[in-house]
Amino acid sequence: MDDIVSQAIAKWPNVPDCYGWLGLDARGNWYLRDDQAQAAGPFATPAEGGTPASKGSLLTHAKLIDFIARNYESDASGQWFFQNGPQRVYVELEAAPLVWRVDPERGWAVTAHTGQIGRIQHCVLDELGRLYLDTDLGFGLVHSQDIVHAAEAVEQGLWVPAEVLAADLPARFGYVRSPKARQKK
Repeated sequence: MDDIVSQAIAKWPNVPDCYGWLGLDARGNWYLRDDQAQAAGPFATPAEGGTPASKGSLLTHAKLIDFIARNYESDASGQWFFQNGPQRVYVELEAAPLVWRVDPERGWAVTAHTGQIGRIQHCVLDELGRLYLDTDLGFGLVHSQDIVHAAEAVEQGLWVPAEVLAADLPARFGYVRSPKARQKK
């Protein structure tokens, strides 16, 4: 966490949390979700009721993306958030809290969309053929552009995926896809 963020938390300890305004898609892109995007539906795949309008606006400002990445973490209940100064901005997840890039040139190293390097603990495959990695940093989806590299690791026996249903992933790996929906319960 950035020092300036820690200082802001100390100065303003009781700022209310924010829900629904930030989303992370299955390719590791951040989306800003204003009132209009939130009203258009959930931050989810079209099969789950999401629409292009409900996704929001793609963030492209490199320094803002880096700031979010440095201050992105989860709480004790598995809700992922961006600590924006004194305020927690809870993140709506299209698939998983992390998106992994695979580098076969570096011994199949995996790097999260946040830039952090993870150590693989488990590998799972859902019924749609999506490959996920559970690491020391948390759980995430392998980026679609790197699935060929991941398949090579599986073929070589470096990774042995267990089969799991996509609907079971959040409970099994301890994360919440929609903190906003959870607040409504």
